[in-house]
Amino acid sequence: MSNIGVAISMIFIFGGLLAILIYSLRGRDIDRRIIFLFVLLAVASAVVFQIEFKESPTLIVQKVFDKIETMPSGSKVLISYDFDPAMKPEVFPMANAFVRHCLARKHKIYFMSLWPQGQALMTETITEVLEPEFPEVEYGTDYIMLGYKAGNEGVLNVIITDFRKMYSTDAHNTDINDIPLFDDVKSAKDMDLILPIGGGKPGPKEWILFVGDPGNVPVAPGLAAVVAPLIYPYYPKQAIGLLGGVKGAAEYETILKNKYERFENMPTPALRMMGPQTLAHIVIMAFIVIGNISFFRSRRRGSDA
Repeated sequence: MSNIGVAISMIFIFGGLLAILIYSLRGRDIDRRIIFLFVLLAVASAVVFQIEFKESPTLIVQKVFDKIETMPSGSKVLISYDFDPAMKPEVFPMANAFVRHCLARKHKIYFMSLWPQGQALMTETITEVLEPEFPEVEYGTDYIMLGYKAGNEGVLNVIITDFRKMYSTDAHNTDINDIPLFDDVKSAKDMDLILPIGGGKPGPKEWILFVGDPGNVPVAPGLAAVVAPLIYPYYPKQAIGLLGGVKGAAEYETILKNKYERFENMPTPALRMMGPQTLAHIVIMAFIVIGNISFFRSRRRGSDA
């Protein structure tokens, strides 16, 4: 039934686009509301019929996966939730994918945030992903929640030299010296990998400039699509790889599902979002083509006259 619905919706959308093309070739203008209607239909059909497209990982995403995959078990990974609920739909799938991958490889995770809203979001990952899917991991031994700390770049300038000067306790007010994960950790330089997730300031760029580069610590950011182009110049030296927007998250989910049988049925919100996004882009590009064909045809008619 789903396949029939997909076929019907595709025939309707692309048949409608063909009709619009014929209409425009007769020299008639297309009402902008028609364009909005077709974008709505494309997005709605992708959501209703759960249309998904296969994703092939790009090199810049594959390098992040390979880094986590090849590090020795027990490596220290710091994940920073530097985003708010407004950015959550785009970057939260990255965070959950990173957590699943790190725990599958038995790495140690250090959760923190430079944004006040980040603490609630990391708690959501812990309660909805970490605890139900990895009941064997133990707090303080396999992961720790440092929580939010105010100070923006000032926090990074401190933890690059000494974590304890900024964090005397974890998010649960436990003395950091009583937590096994910090027995052999003095500063952020002791991390094997930093995964900053976000798209504002402070965020991934500040992690690269204030911690990754001066501390010689590998950084692999997860970014909102709008800021990803600003971080590309740091790849591949200061950033070993990066995930850009929903597309990057969908690619990572694909690699994770293909690599690990245990994740075959895991939620894939980024892959689901790529269906509506891809169809909407196709419709928009189709109208750009139609508009150009109509323009050059009308121009040719004018010159002939």
